[in-house]
Amino acid sequence: MVFFSLERTPPLPLDETWRRLTRWPRHADVVPLTRITVVTSAPTREGTRFVASTGIGPLRFDDRMEVTVWRPPTDGEPGLCRLEKRGRVVLGWAEIEVRPGPGGRARMVWREEIGVRFLPAAFDPVLQRVARAMYGRAVNKLLRRA
Repeated sequence: MVFFSLERTPPLPLDETWRRLTRWPRHADVVPLTRITVVTSAPTREGTRFVASTGIGPLRFDDRMEVTVWRPPTDGEPGLCRLEKRGRVVLGWAEIEVRPGPGGRARMVWREEIGVRFLPAAFDPVLQRVARAMYGRAVNKLLRRA
């Protein structure tokens, strides 16, 4: 398992930053070869489950996730969402925190611990660099797109 974190201060208010990062199907728009299926009914809350299916044809794996903490920002108070990865291949958790930042902007922190089953620990440095770069690009695109 590897850990990484990302921080951004987008030119967006708190609620809009939260909305852009937690509309799960939108993640498929910014992660290549990925499809998102929400398997529980709306709205998102603790217990919401979804699957990010990545790959082509038979070379595909599912990243199954469940929302275990769901506290949207309210009245200028920070928001926090925690996802537990429950798949057979991808393991770990992710947290999305959105809090007030400078000048009415939001401050976003994405923390993630990720592992790939059967991947030897010797590959952890590569996994960390790849995951940080991939999630960093995805977060940037999510925050730019309405």
